[in-house]
Amino acid sequence: MILIGEKINGTRKQVGEAIEKRDADFIRDLALRQFQGGASYLDLNAGSLPEREPEDMAWLVEIVQEAVPDATLCLDSPNHKALRAGIQKAAKTPMLNSLSGEQFRVDGVLPLACEFGTELIILPISDSGIPGDAAGRLAVVRRLVEMTRKGGLPDEKLFVDPLVMAISTGVENGNITFETCRKISEEFPRVHITCGLSNISFGMPLRSILNQAFLVLGIQAGMDSAILDPERRELRGMMMAAETLLGKDRHCMNFNRAFRAGKIGPAKGA
Repeated sequence: MILIGEKINGTRKQVGEAIEKRDADFIRDLALRQFQGGASYLDLNAGSLPEREPEDMAWLVEIVQEAVPDATLCLDSPNHKALRAGIQKAAKTPMLNSLSGEQFRVDGVLPLACEFGTELIILPISDSGIPGDAAGRLAVVRRLVEMTRKGGLPDEKLFVDPLVMAISTGVENGNITFETCRKISEEFPRVHITCGLSNISFGMPLRSILNQAFLVLGIQAGMDSAILDPERRELRGMMMAAETLLGKDRHCMNFNRAFRAGKIGPAKGA
């Protein structure tokens, strides 16, 4: 399972203040804790005004890659100028988050991904909005994959997000996500499937339990990546247990190693 750390996001109050004040120590610590928690990718979202965002994104890239040089950065913005500024500061090719079927993103994000050969998150959104069913979302994904192939990006560099909608706004939203995952896996077996995991539980009590259950069902449906808080031990343990039970962990080695290293199960002293 590929984990993308979600916490360096300027729309979060403390992170936004740290970006504005150029509090490098705060950002470094956030990056390091997520990497140590198992995230191999770190999402960077400056969340600032468009005129400031390129400078803020470039600063985030410099600070985070200094703290965790082995992590891959995931540059998160609809602003192609901010994405380019981040790419130019990155020591190694980052992931871009994200391309949708909206024309302004096709015009701005897709050329950058093809020019630099980045990994790329794809969202099934069109100028008409978010399709309400799996078939509609697959149709948008199909059109976008055709574009990325023409641009020279191999399917292996694509991470399709089926778009997780809160279960509190529609009781079928979980099922729509899982069906979308299955359809994508069947038609495009070499692409990755990711999601913003905690979106499913927005507005609900006991969000942690819902997130864990959703993660297990998502893995069974074909999800091999997630944008989440990697410091949540219960999520990490549930993820590794699901992969083991679904035969995705050869000889149960990853599960056993993580247990012996104290990365899953009750925390010491708990």
